Formats: sequence, structure tokens, C-alpha cells
Amino acid sequence: MKQFNNETMTNFTMEQSNTNLSFYSLSKSDLLEKLQTKDSGLSESEAAKRLETHGANKLTSKNKISPLAMYVQQFKNTLTLILIASALLILFIYFFGEKDPSDLIEAGLILAIVFMITILGFIQEFKAEKAIESLKKLLAFKAKVRRDGVEKEVDVSLLVPGDIVILEEGLKVPADIRLLEVFSLSVNEASLTGESVPGSKNPAELSGNQQLGDQKNMVFSSTAIASGRAIGVVVRTGDKTEIGKIAQSVADTVDDPTPIQKRLDTIGKLIGYVILVICAVVFVFIMFFAKEFASEPLLQRIIHSFIASVALAVAAIPEGLPAVVTISLALGTQRMLKKNALVRKLNSVETLGSTDIICSDKTGTLTKGEMTVTSIYYSGHLYEVSGTGYDTEGEFTDGKQKLETLPFRMLLEAGVYCNNAKLTNQGTIMGDPTEGALIVSAAKANILAERGHESKPLQAAYPSTPPPAGGSAQGKNVNRVSEIPFSSERKMMSVVLKQGDKYIVYTKGATEVVLEHCYRQRHTEKELPLIAKDKKEILQINHTLSTKALRNLGFAYKVLTTAEFEKQKGKEKELEKGLTFLGIQGMIDPPRIEVKPLIEQCFESGIRVIMITGDHPDTAKAIAGDIGIKGDVLTGNELDKMDEKSLAKVVESIGIYARVNPNTKLRIVAALQKNGHIVAMTGDGVNDAPALKKADIGIAMGITGTDVAKEASDMVLLDDKFSTIIAAIEEGRGIFHNIRKFVLYLLSCNLAEVIIIFVGVILFQDLILTATMLLWINVVTDGIPAVALGLDPAEKGIMRYSPKAFQTQIIGRRMWFEMVIFSIFISVFVLGAYMLNLHQGTQSAQGAAFTSLVIFELITIYLIRSNYRVSFFSNKWLFISIIVTLSLQLVLIYTPFLANLFGLGQIHSQDWIFIFLASIWLYIAFQLIKEGLNLLPFANDKHEKELLASQTKIR
Repeated sequence: MKQFNNETMTNFTMEQSNTNLSFYSLSKSDLLEKLQTKDSGLSESEAAKRLETHGANKLTSKNKISPLAMYVQQFKNTLTLILIASALLILFIYFFGEKDPSDLIEAGLILAIVFMITILGFIQEFKAEKAIESLKKLLAFKAKVRRDGVEKEVDVSLLVPGDIVILEEGLKVPADIRLLEVFSLSVNEASLTGESVPGSKNPAELSGNQQLGDQKNMVFSSTAIASGRAIGVVVRTGDKTEIGKIAQSVADTVDDPTPIQKRLDTIGKLIGYVILVICAVVFVFIMFFAKEFASEPLLQRIIHSFIASVALAVAAIPEGLPAVVTISLALGTQRMLKKNALVRKLNSVETLGSTDIICSDKTGTLTKGEMTVTSIYYSGHLYEVSGTGYDTEGEFTDGKQKLETLPFRMLLEAGVYCNNAKLTNQGTIMGDPTEGALIVSAAKANILAERGHESKPLQAAYPSTPPPAGGSAQGKNVNRVSEIPFSSERKMMSVVLKQGDKYIVYTKGATEVVLEHCYRQRHTEKELPLIAKDKKEILQINHTLSTKALRNLGFAYKVLTTAEFEKQKGKEKELEKGLTFLGIQGMIDPPRIEVKPLIEQCFESGIRVIMITGDHPDTAKAIAGDIGIKGDVLTGNELDKMDEKSLAKVVESIGIYARVNPNTKLRIVAALQKNGHIVAMTGDGVNDAPALKKADIGIAMGITGTDVAKEASDMVLLDDKFSTIIAAIEEGRGIFHNIRKFVLYLLSCNLAEVIIIFVGVILFQDLILTATMLLWINVVTDGIPAVALGLDPAEKGIMRYSPKAFQTQIIGRRMWFEMVIFSIFISVFVLGAYMLNLHQGTQSAQGAAFTSLVIFELITIYLIRSNYRVSFFSNKWLFISIIVTLSLQLVLIYTPFLANLFGLGQIHSQDWIFIFLASIWLYIAFQLIKEGLNLLPFANDKHEKELLASQTKIR
């Protein structure tokens, strides 16, 4: 690799800083010279230097919030600001009025606890932000480049000007790139030009001043390759790209709250309005009726009334719910990540648990994704191929007899020529597994090794031998000059190879589709007419192989003179007309061993699994039978003849869709959703994007999936396994349950506090709990355990529940009943503790009520958890949080200085006895409430009845 001196690099850097440089007007040689690169690409050392000079290939973030700003945002809560203002008002009166030490203590406590509240909120938000950010980094896209003459994959952020990049269908364009070679390339540039139809590209240089949409030899960062392939050189990266110019003037998009957060925020506001009314009553009572403050001056009474009512509001309103939900969702997605499910959007977690239909691709998801050619049909004979996976060791047999010479070499060579995959020296495949299987079958015949290209297919980048007029590959200097890419709609792919003054067209695809383009067939060393009887026989063989779960590809070819090629050049239908049929390669992709029991589990819990594949119906039916997928078979052609109404009727009985295209997927999703289903859809191709977006959960393949599919998805499978989908659904259900647990816990506790204060004001004309006590409970007793509760593991047997049990609101009818009744019981016991100690003075009574409320709320956590099949010690963080909370409470009540600060009287042994006995009654009351609500039909909505039925079933 040529090395450049510092002066050259300086000139290069200055040129690259000029983003208006017209790269589209340069010839290929001038372009490579200007960028100081060549066809084999940069060296790794040169790329490292340029990366240091130009920076990472990513856009500068505009809205990244600093930790300090994040903390300041915690003070934007209106009630928190009012509380701070109250504390400052107390301090003002203390310094400029009567210097009552109790005022100073109260103001200090209020400010200290407000500080604790804001710190807790900051920690929650910071953790959630970091968790979400780490998930985003994991979805960094890869680019295929040439470095040191070798193709490799690197992170898009590491691209530099001068890198030679290989672009393929489905990829996002990683930088601004000038095209050098193009194979039927079309690009969707709607994000830049507004043109919704993909535009074709051409590598030829352009003259004059061209607008972006007219720069046909350029592709731009963040656009998408709709079809075809290309090779190009990076000319601009990061903020210097065209999309970077736009991004510099537009701030990053702010993530919207998830639906759960919005619903809880609405509930919080509703409860808040009710509490504000109660606070107003408390204010009026303290102002005009409270004996404790009756002798104080008017201004002092106003201040005390104001502080007490505001403190009650801050303590009682569940303003921390959205933060707890966010961190629960974020930590849940990290647990999913450990199971190879990367969730791109937090709100997807809410939908996962309620999914009742999974539409899954077959290859690589339900099957291993390691295609192996096992059967070959050529010239009226069936041959067998041994070996598995991508191991190139194997034999060809005619029955039981090993073949010494292969009559079908041309068929094997066709599979290599009409191919974009590569077999690496490590025995892995770069590219499509189906194309990889064709390379391996040729390697077993030593076709690759004979030409000195053991790890490379015979294609444009690697000159090899074309078939001469007679057909077999024996000459030299083969180059691919054209490619008609495979698409799900066409179901075939063709390439044109040039050798001397002749051109050879190779085609592969679905056997029945390829046959439609053939009028002759290859028979031993001759070409014979392809009559109806022959076609029937070939289709019968294809059917026979398909019933054995083989995926079959038909192959054909034709030879053109230069004049014939020039006449047909650029005309896809003409190039693929009048072919000679070569034969069939049948390959198997065995089902994953773990899939069958998982599908049985899905059907048992009411989740339907539907298989969608481009394979022949017989192949699809055979695989479906092996793995336990139930239902009828429907082909893409049959579906296309149905209107939406007819499809919505039959879609309930279909378990297998064969020979489908991406548009079919979209219609399937729409029909299922129309019938009220929550649909998860898998996909990996460009044209799968609409279906992935339409589905309730769009699932892209992390290994074989295109960038476009990943961008359109809600979740990415990092291992492409069906088992990962089930693991993600299980985790999603667990998260849904956890959110319900801590929502019920927080709201029950807050409601109990409000009842205690309100009833205390009415009955005793006094505050049973002071503002500082309520704030302590809000931070210590409610906040810490609630976050830990969100880390509970999924309930045992949760996948056996009906999906309908997870299609309810977070707070259903039953939860409202539980919340109100349970909070009443807690309030009664706390008021009882207060009354039993009232004869010893207000502080003793308040201390007993305060301590009993803390204990009862901690017990409530485990009572709520008892509704779910989780063991007592399964959540170590919850157990630790309970121990920490109890320890802090004991330190508070038994440390004289702290007890005096909070105005707590001594806690006696009889108080602990009362708390113990009340806790037993609380447990009994909880069981009675639960059983009573089970017997009341009006107390449960239809989804909660489904949950009860599921719990009864598995218990």
C-alpha cells in the first residue's frame, strides 16, 4: 500500500474539508488519485491515521443532556418548588421574626428530604438513560470494506474518506459515497430528496452543476439500498455528509414517553387533583380549627397550614411513578439483551407480553439457517450429496455408488457463478446461507480449489473460466458484466458473464419460475427441446424433493453473441428469456431442536405460531409438520386473489404461508390485526420493512437482517433464533407484572397516607403524621423498595398464561378495588396505633403511627408479590432494600437526636406487639380481599378474569 507524507495528508485533509467538492464530476482515476486510494482499499494503518484526522463517522449529538442538567430537571416539579419556597419562608420568619428553634429544624428537614427526593429521581433517570444509551450503541451498523486488499466488516463509525465500500440490497448507506461499479443498483433517497420511488444509479462521471437528486453516481449517508449491488469510495463522513449538514441545523429528536408512562402520568394527575382538594381541607382545618396552632399569630398559622398541606401533596402524589417505570423498562431490556433480544424501543416491552400471534420466517429462525445441498437432479437422474453445514468434505453418489466423474459439473458451476456469498477460510459463510450452500456443494467437487480460489466464488471480482459455446467452464478471463438481483417478487436471480466475444447468462430461482423462462434443457452434453412432458417430470421431481423438506433451486443458462447481448442489454425480460434448463439443487435446512417444544408451549398458552416462507408449499408443510405448526397452507398466489374481507375470514385457519412476497406479509398482518390480534412479525429483507412497521412487534434478524429491516423493527434478534422470541415474550410478561406490582404498591400506600391524614384531621383535629414524616416515607419506604420490586424475575409458568391476561390496562378494575380496600385496612391499623398511644402524648402517638405505617407498607410489598409465583428470596435487591429501609427506620426512632428532629416519642414494646398482631390481621385481610374479589364478577374486567383462569389452570 502506498504511503503518504505529511504534506500530502495535509492537502488531502484540506480538500476533504470542502464539502462542496464535485466528486460526481471526476473520472474514476482522478477520483482515486484525489482521495489517495485504490481499488484494493486503504491499509489499516492509513485508515487509522485518517480516522484520527477526520473523526468518527457519526453525527454530532445536539441534545445530550449533562448529569448536572439532569439533576436540575428534578426541581421542575411544581410541588417540589412550592415545598422549597415554604422552607425558605420558614427560614425568613426565623431570621426576621420570632427565633423559634423548631422552625429552623422543620425547614432544615424539609430541605434535606427534598434533596433526597431529587437525588433519588436523578439516580433513577441517570440509570435509565445509561441503560437506554448502551442499547443504542449495541445496534451499531456494520459496513463491508476493502482494507489491505481483503474484504471485511467494520463499524460504520470507523469509515474514513478513501475507504472502498461494498454496498448490497438492504443496507443503509454508511457515508457519502461515489460509485465505482454498479450492478442494477437502485436507492431510496426520500430522506434527502423527498422522492419516494427508488432511483437507479450509474457510475459514469457527470458534468455541470447537479442537484442531489440528479447525482446518479453518488449515494448519500442514511439513504437505503433498495435493490442491486455496488462498489464505491467514501468521499465524506460524519457531519460533512449531506445528512450531516441537515442534522447540524436540527436538534436530535427527543424520545416521547412510552404509553405506560403516559397512562400513569394521567392517573397521577387525576389522583393529584383529588389530593389537592384534601390538602385544601387540611389547610382550612389547621388555619381555623387546629388546637395546636390556635394561639399562634395569623401569619404563623398561615405558614404552618401552607407547609403541612403542600408537604402532604408532595408525599401523597405518586410523582415518582414515571421514573420507576422508565428504569424498570430499561433494566428489563438489559435482561432481554442477555438473552440475545435487543429491544430498540421501550414501549415495545409493553406489547411483548400481550402478543398472541407470532408470524415467523422459516429459514434461520425456525431452522438452523445452515443450508446443505443433499440432492441434485440433472438430465433425468437424482444424485445424492453427503456432508453437513459448511464443511466442504463430501461425496456425490448415484444411489450407493460413488461418482468418479460428475456429469453435472456445469450445474455446480452455475450455482457458484450466480452467487454473491463467500466461503471464508474459517469455514463460515459471508452472505446468504442458501447461496453459501451452493458454494459448498461446488467445493465438494473441487471446482473452487482447481482454480486456486478455495475460499472465493467464481464471480466478477475473481477472474475464472466461462463456458464456451459448448457450455462447460474451461477458458479464462471471465468477468461479471451485469446482474439482475433476486427479489421476493421475481423469485429468481440472473448474472451475465463475459468471455472473449461471448456472453453467458446464468439464472437461478424457484424451479417452477425458472422453468417458465426455459425452452430447452441440458441433457448429458447436449441441449434438447423442453416439452410439456419434460416440464411435468421436472415439477414432479421438485414436488418429491419438497415433500422431504428440501428447498429446491432450479438453474438455467444461455449463451449470447456480442450483438445479441448488446440488443438485450438492460432489458431484464429479454435476458431471462429463452433459457436452457440445467437442473435442480435441493438443500435442507434442518429445524432447530429446541423449536418444537417451544411451539407446543406457545399453542398451550394460546399463542399461535404461523410460518411464512418463500419455499414450495410441500417443503413448508413438511418442515411445519416436523416442528408442530398447525393449520392449513396458503400460497402467495392464492392469497393475492382474495380481497381483504375474504382474507380476514380465512386467516384464522392458516398456519403456513408459502411462496409469499413481502407485500403478502403486510396483508397478513393487517388481516390478523383487523381480527383483534396482537401480532409479532419477523423479517430480514428490505421489502419486509412495511410489514415490520405495521406489526405490533416488528422483529428483525440480527445476523441475516438488513439495515433497513433493523431500522423498521421494534426488536432485533442477535442470534436469529425463535427461542429468543419466546424468551423476550416471557421477559415482557414479567416486566408487565412488575409494573403492576409497584403501581399497586405505590398507589395503595399513597392512598393510605391520604386517608390517615384526612381522617386524623376530622376525628382528632390534629396531624397524625407530620410533613417530614410523610416525606421520609415517600423517599425511604416507597421509593427504594419500589425500584427493587421492578427487578422481580418473571413468574414461574408465566408462558402458560393466556395472552389476553396481558392485554389489560396497567390499573384494571380489580386493582382499583384492591387499592381502595387495602389502603383502608392499612389506615385502620395505623389509626389504631395512634389511638392506643394518644394518652401518652401527641409525639408518642405520632411515633407509633409513623413506625406502624412504615412496617405495614413493607409488608404490603410481599403481600402483593404473593399474588405471583415468585419465591420469597428470588429478588435479592428487594430483600436488601427491605433490610436497608428497616435499618434506617430503627436508626431514626432509636437515635434520640434524630427522633427529636422528627418529633417522635418513644416506641414501647407494646407498640411492637400491636404491629406484629396487626400484621397478621393485615395478611388475613389481604387473603379475604383476594378471595372476595375472585367471587365478585363486577370486580374483574374480562382480561383480569382471563388472568384468574390462567392462574387456576397452572396451579
